[in-house]
Amino acid sequence: MGARTAFRQYFAATEKWLEVEREQLVLWIPVLLGAGIAIWFLLPTREQWIGFSLASSAVGAAGIAATRTSRAARLLGVAGLTVAAGCLLIWFRAERVASPVLSRPAVALVTGRVARVERLPARELVRVTLLPDDARSLPEKVRVNLPEADVPTGLDRGARIQVRARLMPPAAPSVPGAYDFARVAWFDRLGATGKGFAPVRILTPAGSASAGLRQRLSAHIQSHITGSAGGIASALATGDRGAISEEDAEAMQRSGLAHLLSVSGLHVTAVTAAAMLVVLRLLALSPALALRLPLPMVAAGAGALAAVGYTLLTGAEVPTIRSCAAALLVLLALSLGREAITLRLVGAGALLVLLLWPESLAGPSFQLSFAAVTAIVVLHESPRLRELFAKREEGRGTRLMRSLGSLLLTGVAVELTLMPIALFHFHETGVYGALANIIAIPLTTFVIMPLEALALLLDVAGLGWPAWWLTNQALLLLLGSARAASSAPGAVASLPSMPAGAYALIVVGGLWFALWRTRVRLGGLVPLATGIIWALLTPGPDLLVSGDGRHLAVRLSNGSMALLRDRAGDYTRAMLSENSGAGDVLADLAGAREARCSADLCLVDLSSGGRRWRVSATRSSYLVPWKAMMASCAQSDIVVSERRLPPGCSPRWLKLDRDLLRQTGGVAITFSSRSIRTVRDGGEQPWKAPPTVDPPRMR
Repeated sequence: MGARTAFRQYFAATEKWLEVEREQLVLWIPVLLGAGIAIWFLLPTREQWIGFSLASSAVGAAGIAATRTSRAARLLGVAGLTVAAGCLLIWFRAERVASPVLSRPAVALVTGRVARVERLPARELVRVTLLPDDARSLPEKVRVNLPEADVPTGLDRGARIQVRARLMPPAAPSVPGAYDFARVAWFDRLGATGKGFAPVRILTPAGSASAGLRQRLSAHIQSHITGSAGGIASALATGDRGAISEEDAEAMQRSGLAHLLSVSGLHVTAVTAAAMLVVLRLLALSPALALRLPLPMVAAGAGALAAVGYTLLTGAEVPTIRSCAAALLVLLALSLGREAITLRLVGAGALLVLLLWPESLAGPSFQLSFAAVTAIVVLHESPRLRELFAKREEGRGTRLMRSLGSLLLTGVAVELTLMPIALFHFHETGVYGALANIIAIPLTTFVIMPLEALALLLDVAGLGWPAWWLTNQALLLLLGSARAASSAPGAVASLPSMPAGAYALIVVGGLWFALWRTRVRLGGLVPLATGIIWALLTPGPDLLVSGDGRHLAVRLSNGSMALLRDRAGDYTRAMLSENSGAGDVLADLAGAREARCSADLCLVDLSSGGRRWRVSATRSSYLVPWKAMMASCAQSDIVVSERRLPPGCSPRWLKLDRDLLRQTGGVAITFSSRSIRTVRDGGEQPWKAPPTVDPPRMR
């Protein structure tokens, strides 16, 4: 009887708590849908996807069957069905976008229609997406990079061209934890990428309507403002970031200002608010219109048109569409006399995006944007903070300090919220983002964007140069603050490896704390703290090997990482440094005291986990003499090579040669725990073993 009584009391307390939190329950629908989507990405096989969906559906059906007696049962039923729906939704989406990819690297003559043109002035490249005519021997969609000098006049969207290109399938991550371009390309139906060669023949020029306002506007802006400042100006107006140099783009990211370069909530909100303000003020000048028309409703309509137009102008990317939808929901709420910015609005926006693009959940853009907005709303829904930062009768100085305090507190909350997400996806995050955003957000919203709009308006009469000069100065100030914040001591925090389980605990704990209103929310601090401690205590990999076996980074006795080949490209260096936690510095392995290197082979002796380890790696395309190679294999724990090693090569632990790396992909090894992580985990997600098409032979 004691146990039964205790259960009844616990059940009654749960029902009472859910009754108090009834207004918050709907917020968990997008969370549960996202949980189902995430579980599909994590589970490796179709049998597990089916089993999970059936089990969740069964739990949901049981909960629905018991809804007459319990709110908790009804909640359990909705949760089970929603999670199952998320798993099935992303599975359906992944199969629906199925398109074959190129089976192997090849040089091919591509004839097709231009679907998209991206100009990258900072890299002196033009990126062209083509829809090939030959659907039997080429993928449905191909993307090639062309040198600017090789791009003929008239190459634009809608044109039909012919170009010879070296193509390759979309690349899987080079090492565990690196960017998974193959997954992104799959959902974009992109089957091959590569480099095009001159000459580029235009078979059918683009029509005048295809030339594109977006590209003409970007070119016009960059003719007035050059360099990275012009690239940022173009990004704010059209979403075109191609003119921003890699150094300045990295500075913006490390300073926590990269969100300004991606057209999203801040930009759409600024454009919408500006349109509403202008229309409202102009209409209010007429007493007749002011008396006869509902001016706020008209202004809201103008704001909606501005938001949609701005979204289309900037390329209608998923983050922009997401922000536009949120802006439209805000305008609808204002029109109905409801509170505009609430967690329900954020949840509705997240639900809409997940229903249309469920794959976006796995990308950093979705997670960063919704996490930031949720943190802002939760912070400012706090009664204590509302009272602290509410407007009141006070001096201008006090009011200014109160506003700056609100902005600083909001910035700190957002940075703390986004830090785990950035560390999980990018392995590093800016530390001074809150301080940098105090300058950058007002500067961008109230100075740069209005000045740029004024300059474009004055250009109609040929009088825009003073406004362009002021815009350029403001952009240089923005860039200067980004460079200062990114180069300050301790500006970047790095974390080479965050386990998926630790990240999941952080996300669950954060959501639990954010979405409930009673003291139960404090329970979210337990998984949140557990996930943070787990992530911080997880050691970085001691050895990273790329999927082709050409490149490796190994941790030396002083904790730094050393690179096998000193002529590795910038992309390889950046990828290995990020995923190893080495920051910007990768030493040359040949110069390390732990290594003995010739032009063709390196031997590295290391101590970890209470024992000695020896790693051997080939570092050129020339064959090592047989006896020397066999002796090296026998004396080594791990042997790494980009080519196939003979059966006689038998290291003490691992032989990572071409044959094995084809099966595993890139490898990350931690010596102390003898743990091995591989890129290819046996998962049956379609981009991991996609249908292929054999390329045509060049004549």
